[in-house]
Amino acid sequence: MAKAIFLDRDGTLNEDNGYVHKVENLKILPGVIEGLRLLQKDYLFFIITNQSGIARKYYNEKDFLKFNNHLLEKLALEDIRIERTYFCPHLSSCDCRKPSTKFIEEIVKEFDINLIYSWVIGDHPSDILMGIKAGCKTAYLLTGHGIKHISELEKNSIKPTIIEEDFLKAAQKIKND
Repeated sequence: MAKAIFLDRDGTLNEDNGYVHKVENLKILPGVIEGLRLLQKDYLFFIITNQSGIARKYYNEKDFLKFNNHLLEKLALEDIRIERTYFCPHLSSCDCRKPSTKFIEEIVKEFDINLIYSWVIGDHPSDILMGIKAGCKTAYLLTGHGIKHISELEKNSIKPTIIEEDFLKAAQKIKND
C-alpha cells in the first residue's frame, strides 16, 4: 500500500488572494517546492480543493482547469508530480465539499492508499477535519487563511497533528515522522 499527501491548493501550495484563477496571478508559496521535493520519494501527491468561486460565477470550470494545469506544469518543471486534482465546484454542503472525505475515499480505492501513514496538509479547518475524518495525520499551515482561522480550530476542538508556519517546516516534520 502506498502513502499519500492530500494537499489543499490555494493558501497551501499557491498564494490565495481571493478566488485565485488567473494564470498570471499564480505565485507558488515559499518552501512549497523544497517541501514537496523532500516528501516525493515517500508519498504520492493529490490536490483536493474547494472551488466555490465556480458556483459564485467568479470564474468557470475552464478557468479553474487552466490555472490548475499551469500550477501542475510549474511543479513538473521542478520534477514534482501531482497524481491528480479533485475539486468541488459547489457553494454549500454537498457530498464532495471538504470536510467530506468523498475524494479521499475515491483515491484510496484507485491508488491503494494506506491512510494511517498518509497526511492532509491545508490552511483551513475543513482541510484538517477532512483528514481527521479519513483517519490521516494532519498538518495545519499558518499560510493562506490559516492564521485567520486558528481560533476556529480551538473553538471547534479540531486538533491537527502539527501546526506550522509554512509548508517546508511541515514537510520537515512529516519527513521525520
